[in-house]
Amino acid sequence: MESSLDPGTDGVQPVRVTVSVRGRVQGVGFRWWTRARALELGLAGSARNTDDGRVEVVAQGPRGAVERLVRLLSEEPSTTRRPGAVVSVSTPLESAPREGVTGFVER
Repeated sequence: MESSLDPGTDGVQPVRVTVSVRGRVQGVGFRWWTRARALELGLAGSARNTDDGRVEVVAQGPRGAVERLVRLLSEEPSTTRRPGAVVSVSTPLESAPREGVTGFVER
């Protein structure tokens, strides 16, 4: 998947994105897997279930690491034993990073 994040800045510039993941992603360990990958990449944020069966992922940190997480969320087949079955990942909605956000939590 090619990144749709703004390519005009370098890979260490901080960024915050929100994506929605559709498929069989609830009740299968997907949020736990997302948290583990985000922490490995040094990202902060959250992964939460939505009422309509999606998982919403909010991640912030260096642009290159955020882009890597977005690729891992959607790659097929998964090279990291991603649980469940991802049907689609929305285009990342980019916003300014928030101050004081640390860690990555499952909600």
